[in-house]
Amino acid sequence: QVQLVESGGGLVQPGASLRLPCRASGFTFGNYTMRWYRQAPGKEREFVAVIGSTIGDTNYADSAKGRFTISRDNTKNTVYLQMNNLNPEDTAVYYCGARIMYKNYWGQGTQVTVSS
Repeated sequence: QVQLVESGGGLVQPGASLRLPCRASGFTFGNYTMRWYRQAPGKEREFVAVIGSTIGDTNYADSAKGRFTISRDNTKNTVYLQMNNLNPEDTAVYYCGARIMYKNYWGQGTQVTVSS
């Protein structure tokens, strides 16, 4: 079955960096677009970044542009979110997602807390 497992979250100070990997299994990873979303306390889940399956084209939410980088390693079935210059507004649970056969799949999420 489809599984997405995020990791790499934690408590960091403002200005710090984190790299979140999401390992996928149960489907042909290289054939699918992968996305990162996040959900802050009391808010709806919001789009962060997307990377295409073929040429690896990317797109970002305005809040992520210039600070976050999405990438993928199809040999490792893993998508990454590199986050730099983090600020308290980035505090959220981060989820990777894939849409396969008209169904959305999500991982369990990884908590990122930015606080001094």
